[in-house]
Amino acid sequence: QTQAVESGGGLVQAGGSLTLSCEVPGGPFRSYDMGWYRQAPGQERVFVAAISLGGDKTLVADSVKGRFTVSRDNAKNTMYLKMNDLKPEDTAVYFCNVAGGLYGGAYHSSPAYGQGTQVTVSS
Repeated sequence: QTQAVESGGGLVQAGGSLTLSCEVPGGPFRSYDMGWYRQAPGQERVFVAAISLGGDKTLVADSVKGRFTVSRDNAKNTMYLKMNDLKPEDTAVYFCNVAGGLYGGAYHSSPAYGQGTQVTVSS
């Protein structure tokens, strides 16, 4: 199973910013559509954003649209999630998903998730 390593989480005040990274060492990263998900305590994992293998298509959940931006650097085998204007309700563990499918106006996840990185937003 393809491994992914998330980083960049932390504690931030409301209104602040963080950038998460997801590195996929090895494997044909440039051949993968990729996604971000998050899971708050006691809640299900939900979709946040996705990006196509070439970076030309992105999809962002309505709850974070205008605040979060997904990007990638195929030369570094890394996907990013830039999060601005963070709110307490953004508090969650953020996971990247490797080699899903971005088509039909939706991201279809694969079974391959990283271990997650914690984001905590204080009010």
